[in-house]
Amino acid sequence: MTDLYAQALDTFGSLLKEATDGGDPEPTAMTVATADAQGRPSARTVLLKAFDARGFVFYTNYESRKGHQLTDNPQAALLFLWKTLREQVQVKIEGTVEPVSVAEADEYFASRPRPSQVGAWASIQSQTLDARETFEARITAFEKKFEGVDVPRPPHWSGFRVVPERIEFWYGARFRLHERHHYQRVDGQWTLRMLYP
Repeated sequence: MTDLYAQALDTFGSLLKEATDGGDPEPTAMTVATADAQGRPSARTVLLKAFDARGFVFYTNYESRKGHQLTDNPQAALLFLWKTLREQVQVKIEGTVEPVSVAEADEYFASRPRPSQVGAWASIQSQTLDARETFEARITAFEKKFEGVDVPRPPHWSGFRVVPERIEFWYGARFRLHERHHYQRVDGQWTLRMLYP
């Protein structure tokens, strides 16, 4: 890991801690932007579950819309917005996407609350639902199926890791005179430059 990449990760970790300690109601919330094979974009908010030198991890149903998009076009952009931090801070991360290991997925799934584990089986994510009662009936059915035993991880449920190629820190300032620090990996080497707001 290069010094500049380590610096970027340290900065992100410090900002995340500052947002958490400052009472942000959902400091790990991030927008995940993807595109399908035809380049049509889509975005949604998910929660960051881990980050280290390998990248930034979130979990989802691989048969969902975003799951299909990331499988067909393994690139994504992440955006954190901490509105109550300083004069507002944004962090944008862009990169390629890869699946997490089976061991990582199993370990994280085992740490989830049991109702969330059951929900991962019951939800046919992104598919049409005719009525809420149908979903609740599926939840009940899977609760009975796994009664008295640990809920295993569904084969279609796992994690994605975004491997950064760009990381930008955006610091808000009065009169729109913001400050932007842009890290970019070029030919395997990380660079740092400032950008005009």
